[in-house]
Amino acid sequence: MHMRAKTLFGLQSVFLAMALLVLTPSVNPTTVPRTSAPPKVEMSLQDTVKFPSESSASHGKKAAKQPLAVWQCITGWYGQDFDGRSTANGETYDMYGITAAHPTLPLGSVVRVVNTRNHRSQIVRINDRGPYVEGRELDVSYEVARRLGFDGTGLAKVRVELLEVPSRSNPVRHN
Repeated sequence: MHMRAKTLFGLQSVFLAMALLVLTPSVNPTTVPRTSAPPKVEMSLQDTVKFPSESSASHGKKAAKQPLAVWQCITGWYGQDFDGRSTANGETYDMYGITAAHPTLPLGSVVRVVNTRNHRSQIVRINDRGPYVEGRELDVSYEVARRLGFDGTGLAKVRVELLEVPSRSNPVRHN
């Protein structure tokens, strides 16, 4: 059974990587026709929201733009031990920031992370690589974990919705 789970995880990873290659405009701009500019995501302290139930979504409210990809994974958080250190994109890690680490998503990607247990959600920006712990696919900042309600337990099963992939790499430059 363990080998079957590893094989399934490997296939899911390959599928996600292929989907990202197809959907990333800088790699293949003719695949996804753009009728308007990509959405701008501004993050603030009020970004934590309850994920709407299906019944409330049908009461005349405009539906949100569909995510580019959706998957579930186990996430953890990282905090004080890394606070103030450099992230993969050159920023200084802030444990109270609204950021996350993912091993393969392009730096600058924007994802919505939804705790499947309590349905709290948070929009975050990928600015680091990791996690480097087997069985986890995402690490969020301490603040994001607090907002999603798993800072005490350390781990949570989450749904990740890829909302935006940067059209080109924008590395942080140090003078």
